[in-house]
Amino acid sequence: MSDHDLAGKVGRPAAQTRPTLKTIAEMTGLGVTTVSRALKDAHDISAKTKLRVRKVADAIGYHPDRAGVRLRTGKTNVISLILDQTDKVPEFARRLIVGISDVIRGTPYHLVVTPQSRSDDPMDPVRYVLNTRAADGVIITHIRPDDERVQALSQSGLPFVAHGRCLSAPDHAYHDFDNRLFCEMAARRLIARGRRRLALLSPPSEFSYYQETLAGLAAVAEAENVPFQVLGGIDLDSSSEVLRQAGMALRHQDYVPDGVICGSELCAMALIDGMIQSGMDVGRDIDVIAKETSDLLNFTRPRIDSLREDLIVAGQQLATHLLDVIEGREGANLQSLSAPIPVWRNDV
Repeated sequence: MSDHDLAGKVGRPAAQTRPTLKTIAEMTGLGVTTVSRALKDAHDISAKTKLRVRKVADAIGYHPDRAGVRLRTGKTNVISLILDQTDKVPEFARRLIVGISDVIRGTPYHLVVTPQSRSDDPMDPVRYVLNTRAADGVIITHIRPDDERVQALSQSGLPFVAHGRCLSAPDHAYHDFDNRLFCEMAARRLIARGRRRLALLSPPSEFSYYQETLAGLAAVAEAENVPFQVLGGIDLDSSSEVLRQAGMALRHQDYVPDGVICGSELCAMALIDGMIQSGMDVGRDIDVIAKETSDLLNFTRPRIDSLREDLIVAGQQLATHLLDVIEGREGANLQSLSAPIPVWRNDV
């Protein structure tokens, strides 16, 4: 009798009964120990037996009892993603989660997302995980140059990876977007389009990528002998209405840029709306280049150039690095950068 026939004949256990190793053993005629070792991919169990056991386990919806696993091994089989909720574009979270899920699918690990408000103490969710050992590994985002979370996780020994770089503790595992290169490429693109007075709508200054972004723009501006300014009183965390008002006021300032670099497509759209309302012709009087993490700019007018951060790839890299840290690899050897992907919608 085939495994498919066997599963079909015996059927799934009743809804109120959780399938166990004993259930699989009874259905296959194997011992409970053999079933357990087959599911753990033990080297002394034949490939044929492993396949047979896995087919029946899948057919009846067997999953290991996580409470039992934790009692026996101390492991939770949980990865905790501590996710900042301030980002205006929900695609940031969705795409990051898709990438992480791609990698942990087929592993024993499950993803638990812990939302965090920027107004809360960023250490609170980290303390919870550390105090309760609620996860085998942690992913954190929105990293600061001297990030208390990185310091605490490093000292605790709990595996973790960061979406961003803590400059005061450079040996931790991370995946990051190359924000310095983003600003360099954006500035060169604006200069190639004839722009000679540049400005930056910057990230909040408390984050590491603020320094990287500013350094990229400064390097190109100095090399090309063009002035630049950071737009005052606003940043990527400013509300859409505040950014729209700033766009309206831009042409009345002492320093009127003709090229603006913006690290968010939604912020760029709000800024552009204000520019247009004030009478500026985007594309003629001024150009805007944005970082994009979604498809929004494909459906907006006027068309602007952008540089894409692939957040699905970021999620995949973060999960891959974290699994490697859990397996014992050194964080200093698990560091990666994603290069910006040009999406040029205008002629030079």
